[in-house]
Amino acid sequence: MTDSEVVGALRAAAHPVAGASEDYAALLDDLGGARFVFLGESTHGTHEFYRERGRITRRLLTRHGFAGVAVEADWPEALRVNRYVVGRSDDPHAVDALRDFQRFPAWTWRNADVLDFVGWLAEHGGRPPLGFWGLDLYSMHRSAHAVVAYLQRFDPDAVPRARALYDCLDTAGVDPERYGIGTALGLTPSCEDGVVRVLEELRARRPVLLAPGDPDAADEVCWAEQNARGARDA
Repeated sequence: MTDSEVVGALRAAAHPVAGASEDYAALLDDLGGARFVFLGESTHGTHEFYRERGRITRRLLTRHGFAGVAVEADWPEALRVNRYVVGRSDDPHAVDALRDFQRFPAWTWRNADVLDFVGWLAEHGGRPPLGFWGLDLYSMHRSAHAVVAYLQRFDPDAVPRARALYDCLDTAGVDPERYGIGTALGLTPSCEDGVVRVLEELRARRPVLLAPGDPDAADEVCWAEQNARGARDA
């Protein structure tokens, strides 16, 4: 195929994006009943890609019945955003809900396009409210601290045990990469058994933690378990 033929084929297949509300209709109206839609990107941090990703996601949520967004971000940071989106947060504004994003680097999520999107999620509402979840696996220390904070509120007797099991993570400092390198080289003891034990014990106490008459208890337990899983997986 010659260069001109390649260009012609691309022009025939290409669909112009002009900023109109129906730019992605041809693509998104033929999802075939998909339960999940995965969006890639060509850059981390380019305004144009972030803007278009937001436009596509809005259409998926408003016209195709999707219930939320799972993003390449750590669970605890994204959970603060989710609490804001569903109206269970002390953060007054979307910009406050994004403050926990402080690495990878911070502007990956703390930027104007994500800020606009999070504000839109909160205003859009819905029953049940739309969710915003993080699926990345770097939050070893932050997730461990979040589990302890949950236990301090709902199961204080379990706090000393969880702290003792998580203490091992502090042997390599606050950088998970140092822990990973140290264990790989045999310089740092593995904390796997203790971290797994916290998750197992939290799951075992789920029936006790599901307080009768508390509609939020199931979510709180689920979120704590996800943090315990995040610490384990990290």
